[in-house]
Amino acid sequence: MDRYAVVGNPIAHSKSPQIHAAFAAQTGQALSYEALLAPLDGFAATVAEFRAAGGRGLNITVPFKLEAHALADTLTPRARAAGAVNTLAFADGVLGDNTDGAGLVRDLCHHHGCNIAGLRVLLLGAGGAARGALLPLLQAGPAKLTIANRSADKAVALAREFAAAGGSPLDGCGFPSLAGRRYDLVINATAASLSAEVPPLPPGLYSDGALAYDMVYGKEEPPFMRAARLDGATRVADGLGMLVEQAAESFALWRGVQPDTGPVLAGLRRALAAG
Repeated sequence: MDRYAVVGNPIAHSKSPQIHAAFAAQTGQALSYEALLAPLDGFAATVAEFRAAGGRGLNITVPFKLEAHALADTLTPRARAAGAVNTLAFADGVLGDNTDGAGLVRDLCHHHGCNIAGLRVLLLGAGGAARGALLPLLQAGPAKLTIANRSADKAVALAREFAAAGGSPLDGCGFPSLAGRRYDLVINATAASLSAEVPPLPPGLYSDGALAYDMVYGKEEPPFMRAARLDGATRVADGLGMLVEQAAESFALWRGVQPDTGPVLAGLRRALAAG
């Protein structure tokens, strides 16, 4: 039986084994999938041991995505753009991919009916989560994409770096510079919700029918979603679907089969609500 796993520290909270077991059952794939706790100073050794034992692929979560990027012999374009890897495939060498941004776009399109083409998009944050999302978002064809961050310099630098990707107009700014602008899709890629905070945004950001999306998820609604609704967002969504869709991208890379994510997401949503 082919063996896969997710590696992180901590890792006990990971829903990846549950998700991939559901994908395997649904598609008739014979595989095992486990969670591996790697020592903070032992990621490379954990990967080497897993591969030597016949492992076929790994998902990578915090804090090892940069180390996984360095381990890969070959990088997909989206992993190279992200500067981080969340999926390793072992065949002829080590292939590194980043499925986070593709998972975000698929969740927006398939589960929230959000066709990004032609929309005014605001991406909050300029760290790893934002970087991983940028290339797939740009490839989806928004009318304009703005990166906003507490530190304006980081947002401007990130926009300049990704301007070469072409396609949609792209700019970066600090949060205060958003005053007077309106967006159709606002994506929170900051870590603010993890500490029950909200980015300090000016009011009136949301156009009619706008969607506010937080990459964070949990049993309780993230603070960003509550604040967005109060500021006029018509729809709000959390990142649970992104979690499932990025896993599906990894599964398809490894197995050559695209699973149906709808039933898996619905099951996770029920389990989350039940506590």
